[in-house]
Amino acid sequence: MTFTVSPSDAGRRVDLFLRDQMPLYSRARLQSWIRGGRVHANGAAVKSSYLLQGNEIIDVEPEALPPLKAEPEALPLKILYEDNDVVAIDKPAGMIVHAGAGCRTGTVVNALLHRFKTLSTLGGDMRPGIVHRLDRFTSGVLLAARHDLAHRRLAAQFASRSTEKTYIALVHGSLPKDQGRIEKPIARDPLKRVRMTARLERGRPALTEYRVLRRFEQGFTLVEVRIHTGRTHQIRVHFASLGHPVVGDRLYGAPAKVKDRPPLNRYFLHAQRIRFAHPMTGEPITIESPLPAELEQWIKGLL
Repeated sequence: MTFTVSPSDAGRRVDLFLRDQMPLYSRARLQSWIRGGRVHANGAAVKSSYLLQGNEIIDVEPEALPPLKAEPEALPLKILYEDNDVVAIDKPAGMIVHAGAGCRTGTVVNALLHRFKTLSTLGGDMRPGIVHRLDRFTSGVLLAARHDLAHRRLAAQFASRSTEKTYIALVHGSLPKDQGRIEKPIARDPLKRVRMTARLERGRPALTEYRVLRRFEQGFTLVEVRIHTGRTHQIRVHFASLGHPVVGDRLYGAPAKVKDRPPLNRYFLHAQRIRFAHPMTGEPITIESPLPAELEQWIKGLL
């Protein structure tokens, strides 16, 4: 596979560039190809840290995916929709989507493998079937692909932004407008690498739209949120950049305790609805997840 670097990509790491060009493959897998000498710039093998100059030719020789390594586990899984091509689950807060550093069990992938036996392989050996993700402490609708063709077509929809993703969030403070757009690039925080930030001039473009559903006298705003890009921590980062962090999100500035309210132990962020075209038939599909009971109860205490 061959890619031509544009002048606007000059200064970017080659692994980040390839992640955008090859969204069906994880960054870890792309880096393994780089370490294996399978990525060249103008004919010369490069390292992951190689900074693009602009206008060079990047050649990639993909390596065949190894067998799945994630193991099936008999875990509770609430199915919202399923057919031979697509699965939609209602992910609970606290459940990790796929294995990562320090976590190999108890994930959505483990549960899906137990329930459906086989999933698409394009996401790599540790994240079969996974087309998109939700943060660990975010709940709601999550799609998975049961075979590679469905995965490719769903991934193309996410890449082209033709899917519609709607969230419900409770943020601290009173937003000044009843609706608005947050259009700020998101980048890795240079001072705290586990965070992202929208306070720099650089980063990947990100667009979030919101509509206020209710304002509370205690100083909270309930919002419906639509994201048009899928950046890491996008909703959390964007609202924190306005000075209105999501309730429960201590990483981005929310307080650990809220007066007269019990600890939430999660983010007040829920993936309520997703709309997409079925990858095989093209039929429009809408899948919804009700607000979890713990969020309903927490917000009732504000009334």
